[in-house]
Amino acid sequence: MRTALVRRSVLAASAVSLTLLATACGADKADTKADAKPSTGAPAASAAPAAKAKTDAELTGLLVVQADLPEHVVKPATPAEAAAAAGATSDKPECQPLVKAQSMAPVGSAAGTARTKAVAKGKEPAADASPEDKLKAAMNALGATATSVTLSSYEGKGAEEAFGIIKKAGTACTGGYTGSQAGDSLKITKLAPGAAVTAGDEALSYTVVGDADGEKLSMELVVVRKGNTLATFSALSLTGTAEQPKAVVDAQVKKLG
Repeated sequence: MRTALVRRSVLAASAVSLTLLATACGADKADTKADAKPSTGAPAASAAPAAKAKTDAELTGLLVVQADLPEHVVKPATPAEAAAAAGATSDKPECQPLVKAQSMAPVGSAAGTARTKAVAKGKEPAADASPEDKLKAAMNALGATATSVTLSSYEGKGAEEAFGIIKKAGTACTGGYTGSQAGDSLKITKLAPGAAVTAGDEALSYTVVGDADGEKLSMELVVVRKGNTLATFSALSLTGTAEQPKAVVDAQVKKLG
C-alpha cells in the first residue's frame, strides 16, 4: 500500500480522472445503452535582463490554464496543498532543495509563488463505444501523468541561485534521500538524469525513483529558469511510472515569454 504522502499527492492531482470515471459510468447508465548529472538544456545566448520580482498574484496570471492545455485537465492548487508544501523536509539537508521542488515549495528566497496542477486526459472513447469500452477508457485515465507546476519569482539573481542550488542537490543526492511532509515520508532510492529539456534560459531534468511501501514509483522532475522566474514541474502517476510532462513544460514556458 502506498504511503499517505504519495497517496495525497497522486489523488489530489488525479481527482479529475476519478470524476471522468464517474461521468463515464453515469453516461452509460443514462444511455442504457553514476554521478548523475541532470539532463541540461543549453543556456540561451544571452540572459534575460534583470526585472522586478513578480508577486503571487502576478505569477498566478502567468500559470497555465485549461485553454493552454486542451489535452489536460487543469486545476489550481488548494491553499491546503500550499501549506503542506511549506512543511516538506528531507533527512539529508543537501537534498532539501529537491524535496521542495517536488512538493510545490519555492527554493531559496522567492518574492512570489503560484501553483497549479495538470492531469493528462486519457484517450477519448468513440461516440458509439460500448459501455464496457467507455469504462475501460475511464479506468485508463486514472493512470495518466499528473503534473504539479510551481512558479517562483526572485529579486536580482535569486532565480539563477535557486537553479544552481537545485542542480547542486541533484549531484549530491544520486544515492537517494527521504522526503517528509505532514508526518508521512517517501524514500527516494535513486536520482538519475531525465530526458533532455530545451526551454527557457536554462533547464534540467531528473527521473526520481521512490519506494512507497514496497511499490516502485518512477517520477519526473523538470526545472526551468526564465529570467528571474523559476518553474518546477513534478510529475507522477497512479500506475507508478510517470512520463516527462513535455506539453505542460512547453506551454508554461511559452507563457513566461
